[in-house]
Amino acid sequence: MNINATLFLQAIVFGVLVWFTMKFVWPPIAKALDERAQKIADGLAAADKAKTELASANQKVEAQLATSRNETAALLADAERRAQGIVAAAEDKAKEEAARIIAAAKAEAAQQIIKAREALRDDVATLAVKGAEQILRKEVNASVHADLLTRLKTEL
Repeated sequence: MNINATLFLQAIVFGVLVWFTMKFVWPPIAKALDERAQKIADGLAAADKAKTELASANQKVEAQLATSRNETAALLADAERRAQGIVAAAEDKAKEEAARIIAAAKAEAAQQIIKAREALRDDVATLAVKGAEQILRKEVNASVHADLLTRLKTEL
């Protein structure tokens, strides 16, 4: 065979191959590449949108955290004020209770002193009567001299 005919025939086969590739093979490959490029572009756009949404969400979270911190600080301050009020009220109540106990103890002591004085007066009167009895060497009737004994008690 002749080299020219071979070259001519190879050029025709190459032309048919190019035409076949351009007509049937290249459009699906180009379509797939375009779809892939579109998917990548959509993904990048979604990533940018997600970044902006994330930044916005972070700002909202920071704002809510600041609000929560302020509310917590206010609640703690309020609780501390209440605790101080409760402590002050308890101190006042304890002071009142202590004053009441002291007053009751003083009243009890005064009553005990009065009772002790009365008992001492009775004892002194009895001793005085016994002393007078011994001086007079005769027995003194306490029921007869009750008025005398009462006056003696008041004088003591």
